[in-house]
Amino acid sequence: MSKYTYDLHLHSCLSPCAENDNTPNNLAGMGALSGLQVMALTDHNTCRNCPPFFAACKRYGIVPVPGMELTTAEDIHVVCLFPTLEDALAFNEEIDARRIRYRNRKDIFGEQLLVDEQDEVVGEEPDFLSNATTVPLDEAPGIVGKYHGVCYPAHIDRQANGLLSVLGAFPEKPVFTAAELLFMKNRDPYRDLYGLRDLHLLVSSDAHYLGDIRDENDVIEIPDEPYSGALVRKNLIEALKRPLR
Repeated sequence: MSKYTYDLHLHSCLSPCAENDNTPNNLAGMGALSGLQVMALTDHNTCRNCPPFFAACKRYGIVPVPGMELTTAEDIHVVCLFPTLEDALAFNEEIDARRIRYRNRKDIFGEQLLVDEQDEVVGEEPDFLSNATTVPLDEAPGIVGKYHGVCYPAHIDRQANGLLSVLGAFPEKPVFTAAELLFMKNRDPYRDLYGLRDLHLLVSSDAHYLGDIRDENDVIEIPDEPYSGALVRKNLIEALKRPLR
């Protein structure tokens, strides 16, 4: 069991409203400078920049986690994490079929860039990625579970697209075993105020700019013997599937 610094909510240049400088290599390099050991790429409603992100993280000695920030039908953001690229890309195909499509307004939201392992632009997503899908909140854990992943509400201490701001409280169903905060100072107050004692309360940046990645990082304990990045990733996700007590 070892302690790992992490950021499990990062956006690349594929996400609208994220800087074009947020390429996989730049994200991994900034993560290394910030002392991160585990990083997850969670673009809006897509996993398509996860393969180059994997390659970039490995160059910097960081354990990469493929993921997505899913927007549910209720306009709630949910972080989805997977143990393998194959799982994440299969999940991506299912979500891709459940997107509500209209053209991205680059003049308003910015470009949505697909890149390769050298950060060279190889394509662009034409349809806006951040809008709600047809996946309701209560279906999300089951769909993610089909691909061996875990999901949990994003930035519950933020007004926009946070579960608490939309619903006012955690629903009885689906049952979540984790939730994300943007600020570490909110962990204990939110545990008490909303009765979240059984949940892993993770603190991540939701970085849309490289400067959003923080030097003060939260830690999580993960079993890692015999060490491999794949084992750390698998055990992280399995740990987040289990309630704290």
